Amino acid sequence: MADEVIGAFDAAREPSIGIVGAGIVGLAVARELTRRRPGARVVVFEKEERVAAHQTGHNSGVVHAGIYYVPGSLKARLCTRGVALLKAYCTEHQLPYVECGKLVIAARGDEVPRLDALYDRAVANGVPGLRRVGPEGLREIEPHATGLGAIHSPGSAITDYAAVARAFAAEVAAAGGEVRLRFPVDRIEPEGERVRIASGEERVTVDRLILCAGLQADRVATLAGDEPGPRIVPFRGEYLRVKNEKADLLRGLVYPVPEPGYPFLGVHFTRRIDGTVEIGPNAVLALAAEGYRWRDLSPVHLARLAAWPGAWRMAARHWRMGAHEVYGSLSKRAYMKASQRYFPEIGLDDVERYGAGVRAQALDRDGSLVDDFRIHRLGPVTAVRNAPSPAATSSMAIAEHVVDAIGLHADHQLPERVPPREVRGRLRPFASVYRRPIWAASRSSAAARGSGRRRHTR
Repeated sequence: MADEVIGAFDAAREPSIGIVGAGIVGLAVARELTRRRPGARVVVFEKEERVAAHQTGHNSGVVHAGIYYVPGSLKARLCTRGVALLKAYCTEHQLPYVECGKLVIAARGDEVPRLDALYDRAVANGVPGLRRVGPEGLREIEPHATGLGAIHSPGSAITDYAAVARAFAAEVAAAGGEVRLRFPVDRIEPEGERVRIASGEERVTVDRLILCAGLQADRVATLAGDEPGPRIVPFRGEYLRVKNEKADLLRGLVYPVPEPGYPFLGVHFTRRIDGTVEIGPNAVLALAAEGYRWRDLSPVHLARLAAWPGAWRMAARHWRMGAHEVYGSLSKRAYMKASQRYFPEIGLDDVERYGAGVRAQALDRDGSLVDDFRIHRLGPVTAVRNAPSPAATSSMAIAEHVVDAIGLHADHQLPERVPPREVRGRLRPFASVYRRPIWAASRSSAAARGSGRRRHTR
């Protein structure tokens, strides 16, 4: 058995820090640590053969401006900050970033009041350049689109998140850190005041560990002794591609008004960085944690999901929408029916199936789909249990927040920001590691701060 100890615990020296997960959030956290603590040894552990292998590398590349999120929420604040950081980073590193703009279109009369409410929310979030336009105004922006009215966000953009993640990884390596691939974590154990992670016969001990495991967030966190919830429920998002010259009809991004009480933004039109025009994604319950196709089926995953009470409660609330999504997945005609309300000139013969991504949707025991970021802290282990969209847009701001919240910043002072939730009574051997104050928030105080302001978006 290969044992490796990274650093040796000493309050006078910089800590060694492990990060599980080389998606864009994990790599952004690693980059932030190397910038703030240049003497620290930072190692990212990733089970795949490359970085950005799952959610980061299978999304539509949209940079969200902050339209959808509850004003004042962590999600709204991190999105606003994240957009600015991401745009500056892409400019500095000559990565693709195109402000193509977005229209959120109301196609039916009952959607207009929801569009007005969404506009008020976006204004409260400080989304720059926002306009409310009528049918003629939206056709000036997208000549081939139709609708009763729209919100125009000129600052909404597209980028290549996988390229951004690779740039983060290169920065980590250049700063003396490491991205260790093909390291699927299967055990997390206390080692005195430190923490040991293992992959098969290989074991590595670090001072601190940060879990950014995305689709495997619940499984990896429970290895460290965290509580079972929230459980990750994977939803597959399938795309169609406009395969002919009609791709030129779309100038930027066209979205529907989100359905109330449903956590996804609906099938939309996206022009990618490479010029491809996609329609999607839908949201179909995946049959495996990384279930990119219908035939990707894991009995272990399904049994684990069935054992979670929240899964049945979610199904009872959303079964009609779930059935609708499955029908659209199986029938391309059904998939296109709704999207043609916005672009009637793009029809069934103009599109072809074009891959899928899987979204990690956190689900509480009561069947609630977790809307905001959620971080648990277990001694030297910090677990990012939920990092929903716009996590890619917000990744650099999330990294700042995580590093601040766990006290790994230069002056050793914990800032007055929304703190992680301390998970008490678990992983007791780690309890003595803290030598600084813990800013812990209980469920009740967190609920009081967010009372009446929760909404689920993608």
